[in-house]
Amino acid sequence: MNVADSHRLASALEKMGYEPTRQPHHADVIVLNTCVVRQSAEDKAIGRLSSLRPLKDRNPNLVVNLMGCLIGVRGNQKILERFPWVDVVSPPSDPEPLIRYLVERSAKQTSQINQAQINALLDGDIILPKADQGRLVSAFIPIVYGCSHACTYCIIPSKRGIEHSRPYDEILNEVNSFARQGVKEVTLLGQIVDRYGLDLPEPTTLSALLHDLHKIEGIKRIRFLTSHPNWMTDELLEAVQTLPKVCPHIEVPIQSGDDVILKAMRRGYTVNAYRDLIARIRQRIPDVAIATDIIVGFPGETPEQFDNTYALLADLRMDVAHLARYSPRDGTFSARKLVDDVSDAEKTRRFRKLEELQEEIASEINARLLGKTVNVLFEAQKRGRWRGRTPTNKLVFVDSPHDLLGQERSVTIEWTGPWSLIGTLTS
Repeated sequence: MNVADSHRLASALEKMGYEPTRQPHHADVIVLNTCVVRQSAEDKAIGRLSSLRPLKDRNPNLVVNLMGCLIGVRGNQKILERFPWVDVVSPPSDPEPLIRYLVERSAKQTSQINQAQINALLDGDIILPKADQGRLVSAFIPIVYGCSHACTYCIIPSKRGIEHSRPYDEILNEVNSFARQGVKEVTLLGQIVDRYGLDLPEPTTLSALLHDLHKIEGIKRIRFLTSHPNWMTDELLEAVQTLPKVCPHIEVPIQSGDDVILKAMRRGYTVNAYRDLIARIRQRIPDVAIATDIIVGFPGETPEQFDNTYALLADLRMDVAHLARYSPRDGTFSARKLVDDVSDAEKTRRFRKLEELQEEIASEINARLLGKTVNVLFEAQKRGRWRGRTPTNKLVFVDSPHDLLGQERSVTIEWTGPWSLIGTLTS
């Protein structure tokens, strides 16, 4: 989501005549777009912000913009008091405060500012930043902002606001624009992406959107994330099954393999309901790759409850498991009402145990591709090798002297590991 927000802001800045620089000390404007979903992300953001102070001291005309979840939709007075030298703060997904500040500063007088002037910079096509023009193969497209589900551990609702879907035509126009600029793959984003369109004046569905996006010339692949077990409908699964451009790659978090913990998290489903969903997905889409999320060390999680999570992961054997150690986030129910009673050492032990299990599972799943031919869409070159992904989101590396950027090619897999594959071009 932050990558998409940054692209939109960069587009508006470049329309104003700004150009990107890789050197902070050369910049006239620095935007720090932040995430606080985990404590480590918040600590990193604050550390980076602190490191910008010497640049501001040396160049008082430097504009520093703090954007994203560290500010949130309700503001963050503590941060403003701690970093008074920040010039502009922007809520998540809202580039207008910075653009307004720069336009007003340029005009010298607020009275000269016309809202239409600002809208012209923010509306219309997102022009890819110069650094990405002709190079960006895969783009992120937010389709649902915010979240109203309010899991007890999650900071997203208070930082990004209530759930609201983007207008249908606005999304189609944006994807068409990206396609004209050479983008081959789009990933639709939402905290609960399956709920797209239910709140629009003329309600629609993610499935309907996928059908229309599938018609856009130039787009080769479509993905969506993240799904919620309660909102993954048979209609959506049918769209994945029947639309060739929609990748057979589903991200649907479980978070815990124990019903008591799931209830404490307010996830709204049981382990058996999740098992049934995974079985239904695999029945409808035989070659599907499924990713899940798991939090270890949630308040009150006993060793036996963790063992239930371990057993579930061992049984379901997902392609990917995104693992996290619970950290209390200010403003969440769990931080206010629940005792963080699992030690850091025990959280780490549980994390490592699941990590080792998932490495074993992923190694086994990927080994089935050894000697097989797969389609790979190449995204970039890294350390002399071309990097791309299969429709099921497997990372593949290939040696080739040719420019493969944006090409979808057949690759025979010659080596497999838990996190990536290596192959040779067959076409």
